[in-house]
Amino acid sequence: MSHGIIDSPLGQQTQYVSVYSPELLFPILRAASRESLLLKGDALPFYGVDVWTGYELSWLDERGKPVVAIAEFRIPCTSQAIVESKSFKLYLNSFNQTRFTDAAEVCATLEKDLSAAVEAVVQVSLKPLFNGKLSADKWMHIEVLEGCCLDELPVTIDAYHPEPGLLQVDPQTQVDETLVSHLLKSNCPVTGQPDWASVQIRYAGAQIDHEGLLRYIVSFREHQDFHEHCVERMFVDIMARCQPQRLSVYARYTRRGGLDINPFRTTEPAEQPSSVRLVRQ
Repeated sequence: MSHGIIDSPLGQQTQYVSVYSPELLFPILRAASRESLLLKGDALPFYGVDVWTGYELSWLDERGKPVVAIAEFRIPCTSQAIVESKSFKLYLNSFNQTRFTDAAEVCATLEKDLSAAVEAVVQVSLKPLFNGKLSADKWMHIEVLEGCCLDELPVTIDAYHPEPGLLQVDPQTQVDETLVSHLLKSNCPVTGQPDWASVQIRYAGAQIDHEGLLRYIVSFREHQDFHEHCVERMFVDIMARCQPQRLSVYARYTRRGGLDINPFRTTEPAEQPSSVRLVRQ
């Protein structure tokens, strides 16, 4: 188990391996980033899952003919680690010249390796392509995030690092609403490359000032952290400053290297994120 990103494949020259190599997976402990949010141990203030989509999965059948599929991976937020995204991509590439009996064997292999890497049960769904269409017609259609979009508000922006002080509420107005912005951007903590996302915030409680919330979302623009930790920071800040009775934060990041990462955090133990695919994904 890795404890950081110093030895990660990110930002380094890499040899691409096309034969099954589970050792390519590089886990990074969640604890380091969570400590900066004063989150320790298993006493988390949220439930949730990280939903990854793999668009470039392929393997060989028993006759050596390639099979292609789209994969969805669900990693619980209670896992000890996340998987560094480049190592995830390298691991998936290692299936390219590997023969499997069928898709069920591929799925079982992915679940076993990823669960071992993050120290939690990872769920994997595979969607093979038939005649250029997904095996489930309604899966992964391009849709929109439900909610009121904040992006046209005429706000002045002068903070480009997370500033929770921008979050304000009107205690006299109680609401149950869903808000959306497509202006979320953060940066990879190793390479500095931009990570683009849409974010959906669903809450019940004192009304959050919309302009302040939009400015807060934009304030992540120069922040360096992994997708999962950005969403957790957003959740923790909103809970601390606005004290909603119910809250969920869901970010859909654009793909890089054939993978997108979509973290979801919520106060509700039974709530699950939708598998909506956005136009930028």
